[in-house]
Amino acid sequence: MVPPVRGTVAGGAPSAIERRLVRPLLRVVEALAALLLVVDLVVVCASVLCRYVLKAPLVWSDDVARVLLLGLVFLGAAAALARGENAGVAFFVDRLQPRTRRFVDATVGIAVVIGAASFCWYGVVLLGDTAGQTVGAGVPQEAFFAPMCFAAAAMTVFGLAQLTRFRPVELAVGVAVLAVLVGLWEACGIAAPDLLPDPAWPMLAAFIVTLAAGMPIGFVLALSVLVYVWTGDVMPGEIFAQQVARGIDNFVLLAVPFFILVGYLMEANGMSVRLITLLQRAVGRMRGGLNVVMVLSMVIFSGISGSKMADVAAVGSVLIPAARKSRQSPGDAVALLASSAVMAETIPPCVNLIILGFVTNLSIGGLFLAGLLPAGLMALALIVMAVALGTPAPVAIDDEGRSLAALVGSGAVAFGLIAIIFGGYRSGFATATEISAFAVIYALLVGGLAFRELSLAGTARVLMDSATRAGMVLFIVAAAQSLAYSLTMQQIPHALAEFMIEISTNHGAWLFLLLSIAILIFMGSVLEGAAALIIFGPLLMPVARHLGIDPLHYGVILVIGMGIGLFAPPLGLGLYGSCLIGNVRLEETVRPILKYLGVLFLCLVLIALVPAITTALPRASGY
Repeated sequence: MVPPVRGTVAGGAPSAIERRLVRPLLRVVEALAALLLVVDLVVVCASVLCRYVLKAPLVWSDDVARVLLLGLVFLGAAAALARGENAGVAFFVDRLQPRTRRFVDATVGIAVVIGAASFCWYGVVLLGDTAGQTVGAGVPQEAFFAPMCFAAAAMTVFGLAQLTRFRPVELAVGVAVLAVLVGLWEACGIAAPDLLPDPAWPMLAAFIVTLAAGMPIGFVLALSVLVYVWTGDVMPGEIFAQQVARGIDNFVLLAVPFFILVGYLMEANGMSVRLITLLQRAVGRMRGGLNVVMVLSMVIFSGISGSKMADVAAVGSVLIPAARKSRQSPGDAVALLASSAVMAETIPPCVNLIILGFVTNLSIGGLFLAGLLPAGLMALALIVMAVALGTPAPVAIDDEGRSLAALVGSGAVAFGLIAIIFGGYRSGFATATEISAFAVIYALLVGGLAFRELSLAGTARVLMDSATRAGMVLFIVAAAQSLAYSLTMQQIPHALAEFMIEISTNHGAWLFLLLSIAILIFMGSVLEGAAALIIFGPLLMPVARHLGIDPLHYGVILVIGMGIGLFAPPLGLGLYGSCLIGNVRLEETVRPILKYLGVLFLCLVLIALVPAITTALPRASGY
């Protein structure tokens, strides 16, 4: 399974309270999230079958699917918090002394509880305000917000339980620090209200401090907006809760948990290992063959699972041990693995392409086609480097005595997933979400029948893990939406657009493209990738349109820039996850990955300056 990218809200081993009281609640939350994922899958598949086979569309299916998605996301996010699987920047806190680190972690843990409890309270207020209202298909609004409130309450419980890992003095210091900050603000408001800064400044300070302190990214974003709510009188708390829910209240985003589930199923039923072994048989004996296999494996898996960390885990769990056996540097192998994940950011059905299409109102099918040639260019560049810098005849991967015919047959089954994904998009038979649902059915049934490695208990575990990871990813999306809304209230998008238009008018659109790349690389390194795209995609895309830049071309540039930042040392969260999967220290990967990322950056500049690389396929297909 995919190892977690852990945050820092953890004071040590689980306490007795966690073992006796929280674990039963966690099992309930995980089971509910998995159940909602299954029901959502059934609803989406039934909707497609009724539309095409029975010619009787289910008019309520989209609304019900969205309700189930909201419950799935927030329950999954609560489970991720309990399991310590939320992504957070650990670069700064990892350099603290252990004693100091515990005080920081305790303070962060208290802040997380405050944020979760506030989210729960404002959700309850919103639930009361919308009581009796319904959406178009007659679904009551309470169905949307009640699961959010329950999940927020569970987050609060899980956060409180994690605080029991700390000593009383550590908790006291954390409470004191937060109390002093609140006291200073209130005292200044009473003594000299005219000197209080605009609420945007405390929000920015909260963002920087909590990010550096290692707070999980989703809570960094949410707590920053809550600080804006508390220090000003412009945005009520229930609007914050409404915007968090609105951030994921879209049928398109259902493709995210479905494609994540496909990746987990491929790993659990043995499809991943067979595909990698087939590639190793084909090219593994050439110079740098193991590295070439790694790049090609990422190309294939990104076209199936859609989740970068699922791809990294599936490929790395097989090839990093093989690199050690062949006496290659594990740090270099992990560096190439991470760089290959950057290359794969624009290979359909990448989750970040789906999210960008959602927040910028771009055709997801068009984005998928626009990303293919750029990904091919970057893959070719990495393969050339792998051959030039590699060694011949690596140690073969253990294929358990499988014949070539058996491996080819297994590969054919796996490539059936790719046929479903691309064939569905090209034919227009179904939407991205509906295609992802049928990809799950294929991976579950065909993969299970062909390989017979997935038990009933294993399937249940896969469903819970998929729901948890989907909740972790989409909770960041939801929190980022609330931050984007608060930025819009402060007219920051308007100011940024005017600034970017002014400098681009004087120096040309090429400068705007280079500045966009720089912004996304930097923000991609300090934020989880989806959050960077959600905040900056809607801000920058209108400027690109104003300057005459093709939206699909610009969208691919944003995604690749974000990907480079996500895996760039020393802050990139994706690089931390790759190091965990490869079981190597971050320091071992820094020097090797710089050469790979440097080549990818040059590819990105070329892609930015030659629009035909991204626009040729979409235009040929009518987008």
